[in-house]
Amino acid sequence: MSAGAVAAALRAPARWRPWELALWAAIWATPLLLAQHAALINEVAILGLFALSLDLILGYAGIVSLGHAAFFGVGAYGAALFAKHVMPDPLVGLVVGTLLGALLGAVTSPMIVRGTDLTRLMVTMGVALVLFELANKFDTLTGGADGLQGVVMAPLLGRFEFDLGARVASFYSLAVLFVAFVLLRRMVHSPLGMSMQALRDNRLRLVAMGLSVNGRLALVYTLAAGLAGAAGALLAQTTGFASLDVLEFHRSADVMLALVIGGAGWLWGGLVGAIAFKVLHDLISAVTAQYWTFWIGLFLVLLMLVGRDRLFRPARWFGRGR
Repeated sequence: MSAGAVAAALRAPARWRPWELALWAAIWATPLLLAQHAALINEVAILGLFALSLDLILGYAGIVSLGHAAFFGVGAYGAALFAKHVMPDPLVGLVVGTLLGALLGAVTSPMIVRGTDLTRLMVTMGVALVLFELANKFDTLTGGADGLQGVVMAPLLGRFEFDLGARVASFYSLAVLFVAFVLLRRMVHSPLGMSMQALRDNRLRLVAMGLSVNGRLALVYTLAAGLAGAAGALLAQTTGFASLDVLEFHRSADVMLALVIGGAGWLWGGLVGAIAFKVLHDLISAVTAQYWTFWIGLFLVLLMLVGRDRLFRPARWFGRGR
């Protein structure tokens, strides 16, 4: 096979498929077609970005985490405090939240690159719990259990006011999600992304090739932390509020469930899972607000027993019988 043919084969997965373009067109149209559900669309976009960040470390690098809310919460509090005490510009605040999340990821990455999966689970969860207690203790800064109130954002790009209907917020969050998706899509199909998948599948082979395993793990962990911080910043900016809820364990569990539903190891998995989880949550809680977790749990059990491919592709299920 010639060098040109090899290069073309490597570039093929990076090409945009027609169905991807169609899906993004549909996603961009939702705030216009479903304006009454703009707040839900905003939540889906934020959870989608959060799920992308988790997929980057879990699906592509094989790093398990039960404390991803730590970066989400740092981004949320950072953006909220920045808007309240320094500058209310949303784009600058988004950068601040992203950088704070990435900084926390870089600081904690040495604890992640070593040890087993069980060690990583305990360390990531421990970091989130420590930050939760610190936010609760320093209530003069964070607002404690009452939350950080009085966060007022300036108009987006100096023109678009954040309205009560969340229409501007939904477009803002979707724009950030789209930019992150495009950049991550390019990264996972780059040599760095290929090496991360090789690391996930066979770490010893990567070591034998002379590549730095710990360096790649630390880099991807920092990038994922920055994305999670951006998601937290979006939540604080679009709601005008930050509370201890952004650091609680259920925040990490929700994004993990979204990724389980959509599937790890492909970028669309985080988006599909976020849409499915939020829509199911909204529909079920409207019927039974007290027991919605039961039905979500039942759906997850069904998903695991039947299989994602069989459940989401009934034609293939019935046609092949397997």
